[in-house]
Amino acid sequence: MVETFPLMKNNTLRLTGVLVSMAALAFTTSAACFNKTISRPMETTLTDSTRTTVYQFTVNGLDGKPVSLDQYRGKFIVILNVASECGFTPQYADWEKFYEANKDHVVVLGFPCNDFGGQEPGTATEITSFCQKNYGVTFPMFEKVAVKGDSQAPLYKWLTDPAQNGWNTQEPTWNFCKYLINEKGELVNFFASKVKPDNAEFLKALGM
Repeated sequence: MVETFPLMKNNTLRLTGVLVSMAALAFTTSAACFNKTISRPMETTLTDSTRTTVYQFTVNGLDGKPVSLDQYRGKFIVILNVASECGFTPQYADWEKFYEANKDHVVVLGFPCNDFGGQEPGTATEITSFCQKNYGVTFPMFEKVAVKGDSQAPLYKWLTDPAQNGWNTQEPTWNFCKYLINEKGELVNFFASKVKPDNAEFLKALGM
């Protein structure tokens, strides 16, 4: 017993050290994944991609009329998946203010989505009324779409398919995620729900 106790003590110390190291690694990995979701800047473009631009898309506005995204050529485009019953819904006011201040060179496009928590159950008429009455939204709004899954809209398929956009696989993680398109129609960044227009990294991506 006298001889085995030091051995048991040493093994216990080694096990404790291993557990601490594993915990530290897990924390670092978790933090890295979280940060990657918050903001994902453009990576090296795939050389074997069939990359296209956002200008190829025509989408329906909330009034049902087709809108060609080619009309926004030469401007930065911020694409939002929005919802009326979400904790992030007050961001409507933030993005409207940003749009009003910068619409000469940046356009904000809102795409209602019911994929997260069923938080956009409204019709096109109800969504229009809600946005105008509560937040005075004037930036372009479009028909409700699916942003993930089997029914994913073609625009969001482009945003999340590296064979089409050149690099990105990140889908929206919740309501009010942002995709940033540059003046050439190329996808250059993804920002998660909690990122607002005054975020330093977002403004840097715009050159502001």
